[in-house]
Amino acid sequence: MDPLSDILSLLRPRSYISSGLEAGGDWSLQFDPQEGLIKCYAVTRGECLLLVDGCDAPTHLEEGDCFVLPSGRRFWMGNNREVAAVAARDLLPAVRDGGMVRINRGDRFQIVGSRFAVGGTHAADMLGVLPPIVHVSRAAEQAVLRSSVEMMMQEMRNSRPGGHLVSQHLAHIMLVQALRHYLDSTSATGPGWFGALADPHLSRVMAALHNDTARRWSLQDLAAEAGMSRSAFASHFKERVGSTPIEYLTRLRMLHAIDRLEHSDDTVSVIALDLGYESESAFSTAFKRLHGVSPRQFGRLATAAAAE
Repeated sequence: MDPLSDILSLLRPRSYISSGLEAGGDWSLQFDPQEGLIKCYAVTRGECLLLVDGCDAPTHLEEGDCFVLPSGRRFWMGNNREVAAVAARDLLPAVRDGGMVRINRGDRFQIVGSRFAVGGTHAADMLGVLPPIVHVSRAAEQAVLRSSVEMMMQEMRNSRPGGHLVSQHLAHIMLVQALRHYLDSTSATGPGWFGALADPHLSRVMAALHNDTARRWSLQDLAAEAGMSRSAFASHFKERVGSTPIEYLTRLRMLHAIDRLEHSDDTVSVIALDLGYESESAFSTAFKRLHGVSPRQFGRLATAAAAE
């Protein structure tokens, strides 16, 4: 499995709600932080400003633009920063799936999209390497993304059998396409797994690691994948990803282990062998070193938490 698909699968994003917002006149909204949510929207009419915590300046959004807010941070959206911001939680009550919220006449601005709830014990760590905002401008070549947005608008306008499921799949396509276009741009230069996917040398290494997590990779093997000398590769990987290649592989294996302990009935010994460990004992030692408990203890805790 390719790295982006692998990470998103581990996050287990599920479409929380697909909805839209229409606005007119002067408007200004402040959105509270919401941990465990990824927001993916497209501007289908007009323009506005978007300022996310952690960004020095607002992002100008216009018709045809798409954006992803991957970390659940507090943000402001509006067309006039001089207008006193209204708390979005007060102005936008719980919206039904497929619903549109209107501010004033709603004739100058419109966005549609979805909010994704993400799961997994390490969701925050995996999303933490993404930028505060992933912005895909209308100038980008994004035919699939545009068609997904248009189809979602049709589903929201027409209540048809199976519409909820269709909207969910379209929302997932929007999310992946937006991240793809960002990776193809020159903006994806930050540290961590996401920035490494945009690196011409490391992208091949990341693909190899995620596609064959159980293989006994050596530093020489990975350097060959990158087309670099062993020393140059080790230094470059550490600088871009923030860890050594073997440390990254170990953490990747543990992410898969946690996912299976939380969501499958596989035994610890089966998981250990599937992830490339020679024995359950070796796997348990590596797991406890990172997480402070054994895989069996973790599995019991996960089962108890799910039952609450």
